[in-house]
Amino acid sequence: MGSLSDLKLRIASASGSATDRRFGFADLAKTEDVGYIVRDWMSEYNMTTRGGAKVNSSGASDEFEDSFLEAILPALPHLAARHIKVAVNAGASDTEKLHDILVDKIKDAGLDLKVAWVGGDEVMDLVESAAKEGNELKSLTTVYHFGWERGNLEQLAHALVAGHFIECSTYVTGGNFSGFKSLPGNSTNLGFPIVEMGQNGEFDVTMQKDRDGMVTVDTCKAQLLYEIQGPLYYNSDVVAVLGNIKIEQRAENRVWVDCHLQQGPQLILCSHVSNVGYLKPPPTTKVGITASGGFQAEAHYFLCGLDMEEKARLLENQIRAALGQKKYHCLKFRTNGRCPVDPKSQDAATVDFRILAQAKNEEDLVTAKFLRPITDTIMQSYPGATFAVDARQAAPRPYYEYWVSLLSQSNVKHVCHIPAENLDIPIAPPTDTQDFLHSQSTYETANPRDLSTFGPTERVPLGYVVHARSGDKGSDCNVGFFVRNADEYEWFQSILTIDKIRQLLNEDDTGKPIFRFELANIWGRQLL
Repeated sequence: MGSLSDLKLRIASASGSATDRRFGFADLAKTEDVGYIVRDWMSEYNMTTRGGAKVNSSGASDEFEDSFLEAILPALPHLAARHIKVAVNAGASDTEKLHDILVDKIKDAGLDLKVAWVGGDEVMDLVESAAKEGNELKSLTTVYHFGWERGNLEQLAHALVAGHFIECSTYVTGGNFSGFKSLPGNSTNLGFPIVEMGQNGEFDVTMQKDRDGMVTVDTCKAQLLYEIQGPLYYNSDVVAVLGNIKIEQRAENRVWVDCHLQQGPQLILCSHVSNVGYLKPPPTTKVGITASGGFQAEAHYFLCGLDMEEKARLLENQIRAALGQKKYHCLKFRTNGRCPVDPKSQDAATVDFRILAQAKNEEDLVTAKFLRPITDTIMQSYPGATFAVDARQAAPRPYYEYWVSLLSQSNVKHVCHIPAENLDIPIAPPTDTQDFLHSQSTYETANPRDLSTFGPTERVPLGYVVHARSGDKGSDCNVGFFVRNADEYEWFQSILTIDKIRQLLNEDDTGKPIFRFELANIWGRQLL
């Protein structure tokens, strides 16, 4: 790896999903001085669809992420020449099959590279199973490189947090960033992120050189708040506590993260220079379960001009009467968009009207029973009635239900297979654990100020002064907010209450519980 220091391990992230840019893998392998390249292909979406397809085909189909092969094949010569190791979770429901194909491709290229794969995630003959999280890939590379063991919880906590920063690739270098207007360059080729980690767990976040994008305190805050569910950040090997995390800018496109974690009755304090705290891992792990939900189809109309609500109501009543509802367990109508008061064109005055149906039986959604009655309504409907002529989504297609549960880690028999060495190495679960907390801390600001004491105000969107990042994990959704400056934080604490969030949600508030906690060192709020 050339000049890579033995004191710092550089890990690059080349993908955050199956739809990330394919060329990033080869680009990093060719241009960056790194020890590892990691890529994350898995999500609830493709774990579900791949698992369902494998069952439906009785194992005859290839249910790994083939986009991984598109990405890694051009990188292979550079990986071999520069001795870069790779860790990915692209196997989905056919990890061994992907391994075998990749080994053949490497042989065809005349390269000397070894490939291992980890099995055991598919449990109890479920349609779908838990998969290693993207941030765990980064943790595993540091464990391997530094020789850490299960007892090195402070280092593992650092590595877990580091992995979270780069698991979504360019989300931490400016992608999906609410402050996108501040990005330098034209943002057509954002650089992929790199973590530089030391033996003691401390790490820097930086990025690929000579590319668009940036690494700043704010881009890192946004990624930190993405898809977390409370101050306790759970993983199968360690739990990080995020309440007191600090993020500091050290140089251009270089951010230092101090995981000085929040103290509590279960916290094991550490006294070395990095001040990292941690909790023991839980005895359980998350398992994803997939089941066939039935079939669905959708059709679209376009509404234009005045009286949008009345037009939508008329069309919905007509379609409900034409379809009937007994055969559907879901029939939804939604208007997407709003006509401005004084539209400048017909396009600006046009919005989409969506009809979505789900049924147990495919026969109930064939053209004659779904699309035809919908389009045949046109001649009796609202003025200017127009349906979408592209009817591909109106054909019935299967959909899946996905939910998560907890499974004892002892029931997951992970094994690392290294065929080139004729080795199968069992991966034992942790034995020194503490129970998973189903409900994390939630609270309002202890001493809110009267908002009138902050001076004159004007009504503007919250996003004018507050950054935000939303995400989801399983059936939960979260949004994290943070202000840009320290002098805004007390106002922010006082205004962003749970009641205020319900007010902002307005019609989208279904009355479900909202959990709130604060991250004072980054001037942030997390709501679940």
